[in-house]
Amino acid sequence: MPLMRYFVWVGSVLLALLIIADAYLPKSPTAGKTNALPSVIRVYSHQKWPERVVYDTSTPMVRPAPSANPEAAGSAPPTMTVASPKLREALAELQTTDASPLPPASPKKAAA
Repeated sequence: MPLMRYFVWVGSVLLALLIIADAYLPKSPTAGKTNALPSVIRVYSHQKWPERVVYDTSTPMVRPAPSANPEAAGSAPPTMTVASPKLREALAELQTTDASPLPPASPKKAAA
């Protein structure tokens, strides 16, 4: 309930300040003019709209003929070969000779 009391109190104070400010501040000169006609702005352009695009969906879609040699065409997606589990395990355990061994960790850096 204290939160609700706070909002009611602050809201009523702000409303009272708004009413007081409206009474004491001068009115704008355009507030009294209600019969004024709004100005008309017309914009002309010499540009033309682009031509309308019409899609003809009544004709069947043209598909390219399949080629006899998919490697020569180059449009066929590459195929993936799946290795046997034994081959994958052998490759996982394979060690390369160009990789340099890691230096042993010094005990001073580990303690820090």
